[in-house]
Amino acid sequence: MRTLVLGDLHLGSVAQRDALRRPAALDALLEALVGIDRLVLLGDTVELLEGRPRRAMADAEPVLRALGRAMGRGREVVVVPGNHDHALVRPWLRAQAAAGRAVGVTARVPVGSGERLAELASWLKPARVSVRYPGLTLAPGVFATHGHYLDRHLLPKLPPGLARGPLAPLPQRARPDHYERATGPSIAAVQGVMATALPGAVGDPIDLMGGVVRRAALTAGPLAFAAPFAGALAPLSSGLMGWQFRRAGLPAMSLCARRLGLRAEHVIFGHLHRVGPLLPDSPSEWRPGGPGTPRLHNTGSWVYEPLLLAGMRPPHPYWPGGAVLVEEGRAPSTLTLLDDLEHAELAP
Repeated sequence: MRTLVLGDLHLGSVAQRDALRRPAALDALLEALVGIDRLVLLGDTVELLEGRPRRAMADAEPVLRALGRAMGRGREVVVVPGNHDHALVRPWLRAQAAAGRAVGVTARVPVGSGERLAELASWLKPARVSVRYPGLTLAPGVFATHGHYLDRHLLPKLPPGLARGPLAPLPQRARPDHYERATGPSIAAVQGVMATALPGAVGDPIDLMGGVVRRAALTAGPLAFAAPFAGALAPLSSGLMGWQFRRAGLPAMSLCARRLGLRAEHVIFGHLHRVGPLLPDSPSEWRPGGPGTPRLHNTGSWVYEPLLLAGMRPPHPYWPGGAVLVEEGRAPSTLTLLDDLEHAELAP
C-alpha cells in the first residue's frame, strides 16, 4: 500500500495563492499520483474561513474532480478536515454532541452527514471516498491528523480565575472533544468553537461574519504595503517562521500527540505549512519529546506566499508542493513535488 499525504491546499482562497489553480502545479500532482493506492487530503483542502464558502467550493471543484479521475476506481481518497474546512465536519460534530457521543481519534464520518461534505466527496469520484476526523492510522505506527489541535498548546497558561470554560486546562489524557471545545487562541479557533457549539441558525452566521473580517484583513493595508518589499522581507519572514516552528510548533504537536494518547512511532501533520523534515534539518528537532516519542513529519502546503518566497528558490521549506509518502514497512518520507516549477508558474 502506497499512500500519498498532502494537506493545506486551501482551494478557493480569495488571494488566489492556492497553487493547484495553476495548470503546471496540478499536472505535477496528477503525475505524482501514478502508482499511489491511497490519497489523503490532510485538512484545509478548501478555504472555508473567508466568508465566501460557495465561491470557494466552486473554485475547488475542478481540482477535486481532476484528483478523483486520476485516482480512479479501486483506489481511495481519504478526506480529513482541518480548521479552515472545519465546516465540512461541523454538522456531524453537532450531532455527536447532541447525542452525548464522544469523538474518538480515528472517527469515521458519514460522507452524507453534511451538504458540503457530500458535495466535495461526489467530486472525488470515481475513487472510493471516506472521511475521518480528527485523524487516522495509515500503517502500523503511523498516524496522520491535520494538527490544528496543537494551537491549544500555544496558549499561555492563565491564572486559575481566568482558566475556565474553553480556556480550562486540558486533562493529561485528553479526547478530541476537549480540543473541539478549545482549539487555540486565534480568532479562527474561537469562531470555530462558537459555530460548532451553537445551533446552525446562530452558529453559521458567526462563521460567515468571521470570514468576512478575515478576508478584509487579508486584502487590506499591511499586505498591500509589504508587497513591494516582498523580495527583501522573504528571507527574514521565512527565517522567523522557521524559528517559531521549531521553538513552539513542533513541541506543541508533540505534546498534543501525548495528550491524545497516540501510540505511534510517526505522526504526520500539516497546519503550519512548513514541509519536513528536510535534509538540512536536525533530526532531534522533529522528535522534540525525546526518545520513545513520535517522530513528526509535516506535509507543508500548496500555497504560494510571496512574503515568504519572493526572490527565493527551492529547496525551500515554505515552497508549495509538499507531501509525505507512506509505504508499509518503511519510515514516512518527505516529498517536494513542485521544486521544478518557476515563480511565474505558481504566482497569482
